[in-house]
Amino acid sequence: MMAFKADIPAEKRAAILEQLESIQREEHVRILFAIESGSRAWGFPSPDSDYDVRFVYVHTEDWYLSIEPGRDVIEKPLIDDWDVNGWDMKKAIGLLLKPNPVLLEWMSSPVHYLWDDVAVGALQDFADKYITPSSCIAHYFHLGQRQWERNIDGQDEINLKKYFYVLRPVLALRWVRMNPDRLPPMNFQKLVDGTGISTETQIQIAELLAKKSKASEVGLGNRISVLDEIIAAEFSWAADTGFPKLPVTEEIMAEANALFRRFVRGEVSHV
Repeated sequence: MMAFKADIPAEKRAAILEQLESIQREEHVRILFAIESGSRAWGFPSPDSDYDVRFVYVHTEDWYLSIEPGRDVIEKPLIDDWDVNGWDMKKAIGLLLKPNPVLLEWMSSPVHYLWDDVAVGALQDFADKYITPSSCIAHYFHLGQRQWERNIDGQDEINLKKYFYVLRPVLALRWVRMNPDRLPPMNFQKLVDGTGISTETQIQIAELLAKKSKASEVGLGNRISVLDEIIAAEFSWAADTGFPKLPVTEEIMAEANALFRRFVRGEVSHV
């Protein structure tokens, strides 16, 4: 596999930090962490890939005590190649309990814009205690299926770079099957390295990665049989598992509520 380093140009990083500081002032929130998601963090960016900035924040305590619930996301309009949005901590913990592993992926991003070690550590400790890899199978299966149906299934000629949007959740499924005690990593190349796929498949993926890293469009082409085979095999395995769920017990919910309240009160922060 080709080497990958998740570097963000200094001028882009400065502009993103300025926007995050503006969000904190204008929205009256405290951002606990902000990271790069999407292809720049996953390990397969194109030259014109967007900067997918994601963050988790908390409001003041009074905001949560209002009669009418407020909006639990902050979404900024697309500006040039910036895609910036975030989740309120209440939403983030709620999704984690489904479980939706997106929050876990954000916390494992190699690119940090804002980062509160204490806050992230508390979230990670909670996740490590309760979230199991098998309970994330449904998320990766449905994500992969949507991308497959949208971009590949039923088509003879496809945009070849779309394979990556299917392969990433598919390899996450394979990771869970082969490493049932460890959550899948965010980085695509680590997924490939840790899932024991064949040399032929690795060559096909490496060739596509090399093309995608040099051009905004990889181009159209015929379906790639070795990739279709691994996708079909992992979908089949996932469907056969029956999609285990996380049992959200009273104990788990009580701990989640206590953690959320500590965040709102500012008790979980190094700031």
